[in-house]
Amino acid sequence: MPDLIFTVKWQEPCQAERYLRQECGLSHRQISRLKQIEGGMTVNGRHLRSVDIVQPGDVIRLHLVDTPNIVPNPLLSVPVAFEDADVRIFDKPAGMPIHPSQNHRMDTLGNAFAAMYPGETFRPVNRLDSNTSGLTAAARHAIAAAQLPGRIRKSYLAVVTGMPPAEGTVDAPLGRTQESIIVRCVRPDGQRAVTHFRTVQQAGKYSLVELWLETGRTHQIRVHMAYIGCPLAGDTLYGGDLTDIGRHALHCFRAVYTDAGDTSHTITSPLPEEMQRLIGG
Repeated sequence: MPDLIFTVKWQEPCQAERYLRQECGLSHRQISRLKQIEGGMTVNGRHLRSVDIVQPGDVIRLHLVDTPNIVPNPLLSVPVAFEDADVRIFDKPAGMPIHPSQNHRMDTLGNAFAAMYPGETFRPVNRLDSNTSGLTAAARHAIAAAQLPGRIRKSYLAVVTGMPPAEGTVDAPLGRTQESIIVRCVRPDGQRAVTHFRTVQQAGKYSLVELWLETGRTHQIRVHMAYIGCPLAGDTLYGGDLTDIGRHALHCFRAVYTDAGDTSHTITSPLPEEMQRLIGG
């Protein structure tokens, strides 16, 4: 990956580690790793120690080294909807897990990434369930991985059973059920979870709903929609059925990303055909 370059913007001289942590967003651990790399940190072309003083206008260059961590599968390819120096946003199909696991060793976004970008480390951000389609991000370096969660806002479309209100907010805490490590439920001792929604379209027994989250709990949208009596089509785990679609009908259709220069980018993904069919599209 290319080196990261920062020009010191502060008006007064300061210690390099202080500037890197407060202005550039590096952690102490990341700085320690850079110190162990030959040419890991330089200022104006010279070796830079974390205790050195940097001046306004100095140019700091950070040389990050990636370590590939996933077996590549060249038979897989996933569209890239957006890319810059910090992030790649992929348009993931339904049925593809994000990261390899015991039951999914070679069919994940990570395996596709490893084949598409040899030598790079896969750093997923804001992960999607396997059967949720749409936009999902991967950081291009360790510094971005720590910053991106606060710089990406995602919106979802779901096809739910029934007729939810025109708009609303579900503020109901979520936790695991006692019987399963996978299934979640609304429970008083759970973690706070807040989902906002508005109904976009109603067609027969289904409704198309746009949703956006204040929190990011496991299965949050799926549980909250079932909680108000409108489970996602195809979501057998939470009361839906497979009559008209073979997977839960949830799609991340929009991501608003604010880059390092504070420019906002809106990335979109069209509603998959199997979800469009449910609402007459």
